[in-house]
Amino acid sequence: MMQLKIKILNIDSGGKPFVFLNDKDADELNVTASERVTVKAKKKITAIVNTSTAIEKGFLGVTEEVRKMLLLKQNNTVTVDIAPFPKSLQFIRNKLSGKKLLYSEIHEIVQDLVDGNLNENEISAFVTALHIDKLDLDEATSLSRSMVDTGKTLSIDKKVIIDKHSIGGVPGDKTTLLVVPIISSEGFTIPKTSSRAITSAAGTADRAEILMPVELTTNNMLKILKKSNGCIAWGGAIDLAPADDMFVKIEFSLHIDPLLLPSIMSKKKAVGATHLVVDIPTGRGAKMKTVGEADLLAKDIIELGSRLGIHTHCTLTSGEQPIGNTVGPALEAREALEVLMNQKDVPDLIDKACSIAGSMFELLGKKDGYVLAKKILESGKAEQKMREIIKSQGGNPLILPKDIPIGKHSLVISSEKSGQILWMENRIIVDIARAAGAPKDKGAGIVFNKKTGDPVQTGEVLFTIYAEKAHKLDRVKYILSTQTPLGIGKRSDMLIHKITESPVVERTFVIDR
Repeated sequence: MMQLKIKILNIDSGGKPFVFLNDKDADELNVTASERVTVKAKKKITAIVNTSTAIEKGFLGVTEEVRKMLLLKQNNTVTVDIAPFPKSLQFIRNKLSGKKLLYSEIHEIVQDLVDGNLNENEISAFVTALHIDKLDLDEATSLSRSMVDTGKTLSIDKKVIIDKHSIGGVPGDKTTLLVVPIISSEGFTIPKTSSRAITSAAGTADRAEILMPVELTTNNMLKILKKSNGCIAWGGAIDLAPADDMFVKIEFSLHIDPLLLPSIMSKKKAVGATHLVVDIPTGRGAKMKTVGEADLLAKDIIELGSRLGIHTHCTLTSGEQPIGNTVGPALEAREALEVLMNQKDVPDLIDKACSIAGSMFELLGKKDGYVLAKKILESGKAEQKMREIIKSQGGNPLILPKDIPIGKHSLVISSEKSGQILWMENRIIVDIARAAGAPKDKGAGIVFNKKTGDPVQTGEVLFTIYAEKAHKLDRVKYILSTQTPLGIGKRSDMLIHKITESPVVERTFVIDR
């Protein structure tokens, strides 16, 4: 045990409590880098150790996370001691050995994760073990419940709360911007929490933010829901199931996604959902490549929902090309608003939104859900409700499509031959949009003039890429010189392309929440 003075480093450590010890102080405490110490001021926390000669002997360097937790000031004195070995590490080792974990063991791991008692290597080991050994439904249920129990929850005073989720993987999927107002316009409560883009060109929160603020507190959400029945909020600002966000960071770095089911269901349980429809895009370019594969996932989702007390249905939708004609935050928000205003007919977007909203209505006991959803959309009732939600969240309820700025620099891609669009490659389309600047540059993205099945003449415009910064189009040109985002030919053409040397195959990895 040592008494050390505080040195505030003014650095963030990504949410985890880290401290920095002088090498000699670390030796005296008998701790090494990545081990844990307890730091006691008026209260006590556990922090992960880094060692550095830049920290003077007798001082403890603290990150902003530790400073805020302990309300520390420069040169405050704290008590530092070696921390006890976390029990959760033994449970992680058990999982690495192929053993099935009980709820109490999984809860201990998740609690230690949220409390900052596990380092990156230890969390990575757990996630990797779940990937290799596969997550069974008992463990998925335990993880879902533990992730809810270690975060905040929404207490909405309604008997019926409906929600929707997509497992992601398809660019341009702006259906939430239509589904939320359609459902809430019928008086049903839908507290939609959404993610920002992780590997995609735009997350739902990125799209919605073009129209209104999405960084809401739980109190804000409750007030908005009471007034408008629906909202679209960025989940990262609310602290619902915070362990999920921590797991996602590890999954992203490892390019694996073993926690898909508990990730989805914990967030829905945390908002108090009683009914849920999960969209599973299926086909080439989507996460689920075949209908059979998607059906098996749907079976597990419905069973997990039942165990958590959430009445769950799934919709399998086509995922072989972008949804609608736009990819990128501003372009997608503009297109969704045009559809809500009945200014533009976008058949696949309208069909998907009405199919999902229709399934939600039928789950809630309404008949002919698709017809009802389409009627609400065409009547302008959905637009009216969306404008109400925009106002409730602090946006401009009078916003028009023309008010949404897009990138001023553009690159037009025309067809070099005649035929029809035979296929579109989602991965390359996302790569192009991200190279153009999306999602950080809100106005960057792609507008398609042609999609799968459309006839094409030589010289016709296929798509246009928009960017806020001209130099980003150079990267787009390079991608287009090496990869083909869509195929043009005749229906009878069987040859896709020839391979004359060993190719470098880029694997698609999509993780969106």
